[in-house]
Amino acid sequence: MEKMEEIYKLAKKITQIYTEKIVLDESFIDIAAGFADMPGTVVLMSGGELDSSQYHIIAAKPWFSFKSYQNNIYITINKRRLAFKANPFDSLETIIDVFSDSFKQYIKPEPEDGIYPGLFGYLSYDLKDSLENLPRTSVDDLYLPDISLFSPSILVVHNKKNNCTSLCVPEFSDPSGSDLNGNIDFFKKKLAEKPTEHFDFKGNIKGFSSNFNKNEYIETIKKIKEYIAAGDVYQVNISQRFEMDFQGNPFSLFKALYHNNPAPFFSFVNADNHYIVSTSPERFLKQTQSYVETRPIKGTRPRGKTALDDENLKKDLLSSKKDDAELSMIVDLLRNDIGKVCKEGSVEVSEHKRVEAYQNVYHLVSVVKGILAKGKTSVDLIKATFPGGSITGCPKIRAMEIIDELEPNRRHIYTGSIGYIGFNNTMDLSIAIRTATVYNNKILFSVGGGIVFDSDPADEYNETIHKGETLMNVFKGNKSIKKESRFVWINGKIKNIEEACIPVMDKGLLFGYGFFETIKADNGRPHFLKEHASRFNKAWKFLFNQKKPDITWDSIVKKVIEKNRLTNKTAAVKILATKGHTDIAPFTNTLFVSATEYIHRLQTKKEDGLNLATYPYPRMTPLAAHKTLNYLFYLLAGKWAEKTGADEALIINPDGSVSETNTANIIMIKEKNVILPVSSHVLPGVTQEKICEIMLKWGYKIEKQVLMAGDLFGSAEVLVSNSLMGAVPVISIDGKKTGQPSDLWLKINNSLTDN
Repeated sequence: MEKMEEIYKLAKKITQIYTEKIVLDESFIDIAAGFADMPGTVVLMSGGELDSSQYHIIAAKPWFSFKSYQNNIYITINKRRLAFKANPFDSLETIIDVFSDSFKQYIKPEPEDGIYPGLFGYLSYDLKDSLENLPRTSVDDLYLPDISLFSPSILVVHNKKNNCTSLCVPEFSDPSGSDLNGNIDFFKKKLAEKPTEHFDFKGNIKGFSSNFNKNEYIETIKKIKEYIAAGDVYQVNISQRFEMDFQGNPFSLFKALYHNNPAPFFSFVNADNHYIVSTSPERFLKQTQSYVETRPIKGTRPRGKTALDDENLKKDLLSSKKDDAELSMIVDLLRNDIGKVCKEGSVEVSEHKRVEAYQNVYHLVSVVKGILAKGKTSVDLIKATFPGGSITGCPKIRAMEIIDELEPNRRHIYTGSIGYIGFNNTMDLSIAIRTATVYNNKILFSVGGGIVFDSDPADEYNETIHKGETLMNVFKGNKSIKKESRFVWINGKIKNIEEACIPVMDKGLLFGYGFFETIKADNGRPHFLKEHASRFNKAWKFLFNQKKPDITWDSIVKKVIEKNRLTNKTAAVKILATKGHTDIAPFTNTLFVSATEYIHRLQTKKEDGLNLATYPYPRMTPLAAHKTLNYLFYLLAGKWAEKTGADEALIINPDGSVSETNTANIIMIKEKNVILPVSSHVLPGVTQEKICEIMLKWGYKIEKQVLMAGDLFGSAEVLVSNSLMGAVPVISIDGKKTGQPSDLWLKINNSLTDN
C-alpha cells in the first residue's frame, strides 16, 4: 500500500465547487462534440422520456485518471504517473476515500443537481476476475483496461426536467495556485468556438462478422441447456461478438445513434486509444447517499411492422411465462446481491414486469430498491453486485464459468458498466449492452440473451440479431469502406486470404518447420525467379528430404499478381512451404504464394541510406543458411533496431564477426574490391549474387573475409541488399557514420532492373 500513501501525498484537496448557471445556444450533443476529441472526455446523455432519463453530462479535461489491467494499476494525478500492483477494487476504494474527504470538510452547500465531480468512465465485465477465482478459458485479444475512469476539471450538467444547465469546476488547495479561472476560461472559449464539423463514419462494405456462425451459436445454446438439465445452473446469458472495419469519427457514430434511438443511458468515452459508444436501456446501480436502486431487464420482443403487430408483440411479452420466470429469477438474484450491503428488511421490488418500448424492441423491466447499511460504501455495493446478474445468469459464479468456457473472446466492456461514481456517495451506472468499442480502425460489439431450459435456440439466435440492429442499422446508407480483397494461391487453389488456412497440427505452425522465398516483381515480371526457385528447391531437399514440387512457379506467380491487381505496380511475392504433419505419402505440406504491393524502404525516409544498430545477441544456427519459418530471431532483432531508432539490426556471429542484417546481406566495397563477410551459417542472397556478377563485369574483384564491425568504417562503402530493395547504402552503424556513399548503389540497381 506504499503507492496508496503516495496518492494521498499527491492528491490536492478540493476546496470548493464553482458552479454557474449557463445558457446553451446549441443542442447539448453539439456542445459535447467540441470536447469529444479530448482524451478522457466522458459524455452521458439520457434519451427518451422514461423516469431514468433525467440528466445530460459532459465530463472533460481530466486532472486525474485511473486505469487497471487486472492487478496492474496506473494512476495519473496532474501529469504525475504512478504504476503499481494492487487489487483494483481496493485501489478504487482508496481513491474515493482520498477525494471524498474534501467534501466532508469543505464542500457546502451541495450542488443543486447532486452530481459532484467524481470518477467518470467504465468498469469492464472482466473485473469479475478480481472478485472471484474463475477459470480463464477465453481469449483477451484486445488488451484494453479493466477500469478506465477519469475525474474532470470541467463538468457540465443539464437537467432535462427543469431545462437547467450548470457548469461545475473544482478548485483545489495547491501551493502553485488553483487553475479554477483557467478551466472556466477554457470552457467558455470552447463554448464560443464554431460548432464542430460533422465527420462521416463508415464501415466495411461486407458488414459485420461474428465470432460464431449461426450453427455454432445454436449448438452453444444447446450446450447451456444440457448444463441446466444437469442442475449446474438455471440460466446463462450467452453472447456473440460482431466486428467490422471502421473509419471516421466515433462521436459522429454516437450522435447518429442518439438521434436514431435515444435510450436512457447513452454514453461516449474517449479512453485515449479507444472509444466506447453505448446506447444502453438498462440501469445497473443508482446510489444517492444510502438510497440504492437497480433495474434489471429480462424479456425481449421485436417491434411490429404495423400498430396491430406491435401491440400483439407487447401483449405476448407480458403474458410469456418463460419471460416472467426469467425476470423473476434475476430479480431474486439482485435482491440477494444488494441485500449483502443493505439494511435488513430494506430491499424491496417496487415495480415488476414493466414494459419499456424502444425503437427495435420491447423489454420487461423491474425496479429493486434498498437502503445501504451503515458503514457500507459505493465500492462495497459494486463488489456485492458486479457484474450485474441480468447479464450473467443464475447462480452467478457458475454462469460466469460457463460464459468463459463457451464464448471464445473476453467480453471487455460488454456487460460491464458505464457512468459515474461521485466523491459524495452518489453513483449512476448502466449495464453496458448495445455498446460498441472503436479501436484500431475496428468496431466491435456483442449481443446476447438469457438462456433457460425451455429456450428455443433458433429464437434466441434471432433475438441477438434484433438487439444488434440498433448498432448495425446506423451504418446503412453511410458510405462503406471498399476494402480490396487479397488473394493467395494455396495447394493448387486461388483463395481469398481470409479463407486460406493451415491445419493446426502442421509442423510449420507448431515448430516453424518450413521456409519461404521473397521475390520482387515489377509490372507483373518477377526478378530472378529461376534463382529463387533453385534456392527454394535446395531448402526443400535439406529440410524436408522429399522430392521437390513439380510446379511451374512463373505461371502461379503470374496468376496471383493478376488476381491482386498488381500487374502495373511493384509487388512483393512470397512463396512459402510448410512440412505438414506426415513423413510419408500422401504428404500434407502447405504450398502458398502471395503478392502484396511493395513500397521501397527509402521512399519512407528522408535519408538516402539505412542506419544499422548491432544486435546484442549473437546468432549461430545451421538454419540460417535457409530462409526458414523459424524466423523469430530476425523479427525480434528488427523490432529491437526500430526501438533504438535504427532501420536494421546488424547480426553478429558468436566470435563477434559480422554476418548480415535482419533482412539483408552485407557488401563492403573498398577501392576495386567487393568484400563479403564470412559467416559459418548465412543465407546466400540471390540479389547479392547478382550484384557480384555485375561488379565482376565492371572490373571489381570479389573476395570473402572475416569482418568485424570496425572494418565497416573508414574508406569503405557499405551496402546492404535483398530481393525487394536491391542495393541500399549503409550510412551509420550504432550512431557512427560510415564512409560517404557514392552513386554506385544507384548504378547497381539500374543494372539489376535491366537483368
